[in-house]
Amino acid sequence: QVQLAESGGGPVQAGGSLRLSCTASGYTNEDTNCMGWFRQAPGKEREGVAAICAPSLATYSADFVKGRFTISLDPAKKTVFLQMNSLKPEDTATYYCATGFYGDTWWRERDWGYWGQGTQVTVSS
Repeated sequence: QVQLAESGGGPVQAGGSLRLSCTASGYTNEDTNCMGWFRQAPGKEREGVAAICAPSLATYSADFVKGRFTISLDPAKKTVFLQMNSLKPEDTATYYCATGFYGDTWWRERDWGYWGQGTQVTVSS
């Protein structure tokens, strides 16, 4: 079993920055080479934000965060980061870390096998 622990969320004003972290522990193997971030706002479906895969460190991100959010990975520590800049009120959501990518579509929720508990990000205008 794989456990994911997120941190770094909180309140921030529009235009500000936050850095989310997520560390995987437990039975980590090649299935956990990819790690990603999703978010879910109240009343909305969970959506993919960004993903990254070792060992190539190829990254994937949603159009709505390109130029603002950057995903990075420390493979040795099984830790993924999401640097969020120029935050907007519409970025307010619970952000979830994921690993165990078994599918072929990074932004599809059902293609990921393990999830963290989520960390709340609240952006005020």
